[in-house]
Amino acid sequence: MGEVAMAESQQFVLDDMQHITCNRNGTECLHYEQSNQECVLAEESTNSVEAAEVLEKGLMQYGCSHYRRRCRIRAPCCNEIFGCRHCHNETKNNINVDQKHRHDIPRNQVRQVICSLCGTEQEVQQVCINCGVCMGKYFCETCKLFDDDTSKKQYHCKGCGICRIGGRENFFHCYKCGCCYSILLKNSHPCVEGAMHHDCPVCFEDGDLQYLFDSRNDVTVLPCGHTIHKNCLKEMRDHLQYACPLCSKSVCDMSKVWEKFDVEIAATPMPEPYQNKMVWILCNDCGKTSEVQFHVVAQKCLNCKSYNTRQTRG
Repeated sequence: MGEVAMAESQQFVLDDMQHITCNRNGTECLHYEQSNQECVLAEESTNSVEAAEVLEKGLMQYGCSHYRRRCRIRAPCCNEIFGCRHCHNETKNNINVDQKHRHDIPRNQVRQVICSLCGTEQEVQQVCINCGVCMGKYFCETCKLFDDDTSKKQYHCKGCGICRIGGRENFFHCYKCGCCYSILLKNSHPCVEGAMHHDCPVCFEDGDLQYLFDSRNDVTVLPCGHTIHKNCLKEMRDHLQYACPLCSKSVCDMSKVWEKFDVEIAATPMPEPYQNKMVWILCNDCGKTSEVQFHVVAQKCLNCKSYNTRQTRG
């Protein structure tokens, strides 16, 4: 009996020791697995940082006068390399180029780009297949547009079919006018079909541009719905021209000016032979015709009280 009890006691001690050893081994295994996981996470984090650094390499350090970007394009029309399509169009439409050889490059026909960092030529894509650098923080596959300067708030307008700047939230596309306008004009602008699909009526800007629709200069919408370069409108005002070059309607509120006309006409009586002379006029602002008394200064519209009129008869 004593020997049996001693054997059972020894067996219990052995089992306890094995149990302790197993627990210790389990703890060690757990610590080992946690350590491995931490190493993997640390490695992934390091790789992510390194990948981000590669993508950002050369940011805002490359480009041309039109864009900050880390690639150049190969023009499919002449097989030459340029900083961007505007660089191509300016070069190929220069006054020194034979008129027969002048041409533009449609933005969506670009197929090959050259990385500015490693010089690898490749199909159009945002990240270089060789060095892994991001060739443009903003990238539009449709327009083949690369740009690192995202402060412009670029966005692609499906209605226009091109990329625009200023932030999508600040503009809307008018399908009748066929272009994007400031959101402030959404419910107040008069629609003019193809409003921007023509040259600026003041400077007739052309070259590589598709009328005002594709102009790189600021464009403004007049109260009549016609469009014009903002700088050209300023020049008009500097030269005291306040009528739309296309339809002759007033480009701003002229009520204060018309009040001065009233005072001047009242202070300038016509000679006796003209005091009862009547003429027919057409108002450029409201489009109404009326018969009014002739005056050498101006004739006032009876409908809208505007002096922006023209004599039609009499």
